[in-house]
Amino acid sequence: MKSCSVSILLLGASAQALQIARPQVYATDAQWLVTVKRRIASGDRTFAPALAALEAEARRALRAGPFSVTHKMTVPPSGDKHDYMSQAPYFWPNPRTPNGLPYVRRDGERNPEIDRISDHRELDQMVAAVYTLALAYYLRGDEVYAAKATQLLRAWFLDARTRMNPHLQYAQAIPGVTTGRGIGLIETRGLIRVVDAIGLLAGSKSWTTDDQRGLEDWFARFLRWMRESKNGRDEAAAENNHGTYYDAQVASFALFLGKRELATEILLTARQKRIARQIEPDGRQPLELARTRSWSYSVGNLEGLMLLAALAENVGVDLWNYQTADGRSIRRALEYLFPFAIGERKWPYQQITAWTPQELFPLLRRAAVKYKDEKYRAMVAKVPRAAPSDLERLLYPNP
Repeated sequence: MKSCSVSILLLGASAQALQIARPQVYATDAQWLVTVKRRIASGDRTFAPALAALEAEARRALRAGPFSVTHKMTVPPSGDKHDYMSQAPYFWPNPRTPNGLPYVRRDGERNPEIDRISDHRELDQMVAAVYTLALAYYLRGDEVYAAKATQLLRAWFLDARTRMNPHLQYAQAIPGVTTGRGIGLIETRGLIRVVDAIGLLAGSKSWTTDDQRGLEDWFARFLRWMRESKNGRDEAAAENNHGTYYDAQVASFALFLGKRELATEILLTARQKRIARQIEPDGRQPLELARTRSWSYSVGNLEGLMLLAALAENVGVDLWNYQTADGRSIRRALEYLFPFAIGERKWPYQQITAWTPQELFPLLRRAAVKYKDEKYRAMVAKVPRAAPSDLERLLYPNP
């Protein structure tokens, strides 16, 4: 009788495990998150180090913020502190003019003046804290994490006293040249993670229907500005990493808002507009190689293209395996960078900041799950596995 009772309890636990909800995320592997949560719930210790690291980050995030564009000391040209603003990082005072205007470009060299305006920094901090808290809530079910994530989201997007207006008219200004540029849209690429964080909070007591509707309204207005404003149209036309991350934002926000036709259009167009135009048949990315931080930009744009591929899975578009007749593809771009990352070849292009080959390793591990062949098994065997405490283990299947 006791044995029978134990069996019934185990069956009940298994049934509950099977009922784990698939989160409404778009850039993250939803099915993998379900798998991880189910295995954690079943007592599997495989993810214990990574989960401990996540919860340590989440506990720190409980003390963070709230963050707001209204905290900056500088006032935007509009006179409204609710307008996001930032200064272009690679522009410096002109040594040939008494007042330093107009500022001049020094590619790859960050001007510390940009830190005087806090919006970009606070945006990044908000994104990191909200995503960490939302992921911890989804995997552990602790309402304290959801409550804090909700507080931070309300402060940035919804509270009339602190919210950001849904546009980037004054992002990446250049003193003496312009009060804002389309290039500034690269600074909001982290909002893709916010969209997924909202999906991870679904079901929480803290995240209300009004919160959901409020964020949907904010993103709808921001997406409209992206597509209709001059700055937004300029960024859409960019042929380098800026265009890649513009498309990723539009696709993510469109999916969040139920605009599947728009997302599908953007992601189908990315085959020719991004992959075919940005990658050479041998895998080089010429517009990124032309930069003074050519390795960093090549890896960064490839990460953006892989993000597009992940988003495209939501609408049945395969960018992972898309290839032009002459061989331009995400896979080829990764294979081009690989021998430099593992030290088999010396990088022949300019890289004025630190050489960081390890930036490529997480991308290779992600790709090896998509490209299940002997070549990729051999490649991934040459790079370190993700550490047991690496959060990557919670977010992506590890080859």
